Amino acid sequence: MSADVVDLILDDHRRFEELFRDLRDRSSDRPAVLGELAALLVAHAEAEEAKVYPALRRYKEIDDDEVEHGAEEHAEGHQALLALMEISDTTSDEWEEKLEELVEAMNHHVDEEERTILNDAREQVPDERRAQLGTDFLAARQEKLDEDCGDLENVRRVAKATQDRID
Repeated sequence: MSADVVDLILDDHRRFEELFRDLRDRSSDRPAVLGELAALLVAHAEAEEAKVYPALRRYKEIDDDEVEHGAEEHAEGHQALLALMEISDTTSDEWEEKLEELVEAMNHHVDEEERTILNDAREQVPDERRAQLGTDFLAARQEKLDEDCGDLENVRRVAKATQDRID
């Protein structure tokens, strides 16, 4: 397993895609899959914002506006995640609609982050620094996972805090 922060973030992005496929599958255990997705999404975003984004802002070749936009998109993702989690009937049309809104928001974010921030980081940030950021990212992400960050009440808190921050 690579310690490069770019590779670690990309690994999470691919896991999000797998979980979205599972959530679209009506025969899957949707509440369990949603719980795993919620925990990973929140832990991933909070670790990026705490450890990765601040470090990348120090590199003049990495666009600060893109980094800020990434944080705004995390807030949008948290809002969409919360909207989905608040619907208890995973067989309802409303649940399906909210799932697609979450998938759309996250796919948009992942695509932009990979094309801008992560490509720039791979090109501009030295290997050793990316490895250190990877270690920091994993530790922060695991801390959040250990705190059960995907719990509905925590997602509500995170969604409110991130929304308040960008308003």
